[in-house]
Amino acid sequence: MTKNSIICIGSVLWDVIGRTDTAMALGDDVAGRITRIPGGVALNIAIGLAAYGMQPVLLTMIGRDAEGADLLAFCEKRGMNCDHIFRSSEWPTDHYMAIEAQGQVMAAIADAHGLEAAGAQILAPLEHGPLGDAAAPYQGVMALDGNLTEALLAYIADAPAFQAADLRIAPASPGKATRLCPLLHHPMASLYVNRREACLIAGQAPDLSATEAADALITAGAARVIVTDGAGLTVDAKAGAETVTGTPPQVTAARATGAGDRFMAAHIAAETGGASREEAQIFALNEAAAYVAGKD
Repeated sequence: MTKNSIICIGSVLWDVIGRTDTAMALGDDVAGRITRIPGGVALNIAIGLAAYGMQPVLLTMIGRDAEGADLLAFCEKRGMNCDHIFRSSEWPTDHYMAIEAQGQVMAAIADAHGLEAAGAQILAPLEHGPLGDAAAPYQGVMALDGNLTEALLAYIADAPAFQAADLRIAPASPGKATRLCPLLHHPMASLYVNRREACLIAGQAPDLSATEAADALITAGAARVIVTDGAGLTVDAKAGAETVTGTPPQVTAARATGAGDRFMAAHIAAETGGASREEAQIFALNEAAAYVAGKD
């Protein structure tokens, strides 16, 4: 482990994404492009971190199949530490499938059954060495995604091996947002959520503004939340500190899947490098905008 090491826990899988420049409605069959690329929230964040000079350490499940071998080779080629990945012969490598029209996600399905089935086995290096244990918990940054089961996320919220970590948490999707509720009271947790996800976690109506949603989460016990709202206001609220806000640059969207993960990776890299909250937010907004515009 180096000073630039950041542990990334969660989904590492294959994204199958269909993209079209044509507007779509339910049942439409249109021309477009279909690609298969490495993805998953934890891996997307790791890819971004590696691009900013950090060394991601992956904790996940990858199947012992041909797709898993290809995925592992990709991660190793990108300079990621794959020494602690749980490999399984019982479950195949996971997949995610999405359809994007005019830069917006129309529908998506995440098949993370292998990761969910592996459960706490992926956390063994943090609880029984070599990355840490209950007596000497890991004290660096961990990026954690909501593709883990609700039971495992609740376990992480209270487990001694995670109490000293700087936890950076993403829900993965609005449908999985409420899985993060047990982590609201972790004293070192920062939640990266969009406005809709923030409302769901806070148990509030979906029409709250980003500022109102962030305030609701702080009131509910969160130590820190970063709430994004597409092209609207981004809010960084922290208990006992001044709220930081900003608006992303306006760009023409070329893609949508992974934009929030790139924002999170850029934000973590900036703060780890010593940037202030204001500086980190500006950097992350600019990097996410460039990603959405298809510039990398």
